[in-house]
Amino acid sequence: MSKALAAVTFGEPMAMFIANEPGELSEVESFTRALAGAESNVAIGLSRLGHPTGYVTKLGNDNLGAFIRRTQEREGLDTSRMSVSPDRPTGILMKSKVLSGDPKVEYFRKNSAASTLGPADFDEAYFAGARHLHATSISAALSDSMREFSFRAMEFMRKQGRTVSFDPNLRPVLWPDRETMVRTINELAARSDWFFPGVGEGKLLTGSDDPERIADFYLDRGVQFVAVKTGPEGAYYKSREEAGFVPGFKVDEVVDTVGAGDAFAAGVISGMLEGLGLAASVRRGNALGALAVMSPGDMDGLPTRDELERFLAGRS
Repeated sequence: MSKALAAVTFGEPMAMFIANEPGELSEVESFTRALAGAESNVAIGLSRLGHPTGYVTKLGNDNLGAFIRRTQEREGLDTSRMSVSPDRPTGILMKSKVLSGDPKVEYFRKNSAASTLGPADFDEAYFAGARHLHATSISAALSDSMREFSFRAMEFMRKQGRTVSFDPNLRPVLWPDRETMVRTINELAARSDWFFPGVGEGKLLTGSDDPERIADFYLDRGVQFVAVKTGPEGAYYKSREEAGFVPGFKVDEVVDTVGAGDAFAAGVISGMLEGLGLAASVRRGNALGALAVMSPGDMDGLPTRDELERFLAGRS
């Protein structure tokens, strides 16, 4: 590790194959390879904004694993704590191309290398070297060992006095049942300082679709700051000291909504790390979310610092 880390995250990065033409995935003739994974998107978003970020995972001993490592290193991520599984593959997903609406995504990740990440892989010194930890519930859903890793990482970082953010990133298909999903995610959320649910996720997790009630549910459980995404309208935020609503940014055309929540998280985290305050951090999150939906890939729209400033200057 050549420089101090602003943030660290962990999870499963995947090789993504995006259809080059609309239609059913079974009928598409050609695909473009790219990098996917919620935590990877956030890490790259932070790195492009100038925040050194580490990514912890396991990859398969295959060409797709090599592609992921090379791509993340090119984005400036610290990959020194990536390990290789000798007998498990790198995860894959396929994504359709759509002219409107959300694309269809099909995963091939069962028994992947990343799913074997567990408590024995947790490097306390490495995590303690970062100011901030970001996590999602996807990791906790992939395997028992990754769920244990998630709890250990979040509890450790809070005990070290570091900040922890958590995005529920609901993937019901990965969980054995709804009750287990809701219980586990709420237990993890209670171990975070900053929590970023969408209003639909909040409804499933708390029973309410009112942003303020969703925020209060988690503030009562020890979270310091909750930002509830309400789609293109913007985001509601609340802490013990302040609350408000930050409107979203109008976009010219919605190309692909996948990755918008990850972009929002990267924007909010970067703002908080820079001491911008809650409202300004949420506004930056909205800006990154808007840029994300105007781009085809999961991470294509994540801006550099200059690109972000130009976007904001044009909408001041």
